[in-house]
Amino acid sequence: MSMINKEVSDFSVQACVNGEFKTVTKADIMGKWSIFFFYPADFTFVCPTELEDLQNKYADFQKEGCEIYSVSCDSHFVHKAWQDHSEKIGKITYPMLADPTHALARDFEVLIEADGMAERGSFIVNPEGKIVVYEVNAGGVGRNADELYRRLLACQFVADHGDQVCPAKWQPGAETLKPSLDLVGAL
Repeated sequence: MSMINKEVSDFSVQACVNGEFKTVTKADIMGKWSIFFFYPADFTFVCPTELEDLQNKYADFQKEGCEIYSVSCDSHFVHKAWQDHSEKIGKITYPMLADPTHALARDFEVLIEADGMAERGSFIVNPEGKIVVYEVNAGGVGRNADELYRRLLACQFVADHGDQVCPAKWQPGAETLKPSLDLVGAL
């Protein structure tokens, strides 16, 4: 079943943000764009490369009014220990959400029940708290922050220009399409 337009359920979780602990709730995501970036576990192999890639692009996401939330089923204490012991993870300034009860992983349908870990799932959530883009990768396949950012910009464009859509590889400033009967079979 599709997750598109599914509203994120109420939640309240602990997060590690710049070495400090704070609570993040559904209220925090409302009214702005959000990325929920699920990964299997702290202290692993592919995950730190992805999280560092997101950190390197974080200022661009923030400039577009979008917050990044990385999420694993580890506790906020484990997130802090990872930040304290990994050069790559120590650079992270976006919230690292702890999901030891698996509430978020279940809500976003990425929980691997047998392992108690999350799949590699990326979700763009609009200001109304609804999922507008999602992708789930196999555990051994890392993701690309540049492509996630491009998709965020496309979602924002379509939200602001409801009569236009973005074709493949669309970039800001590039030509868009206005769906109409004239386009059927013409592309």
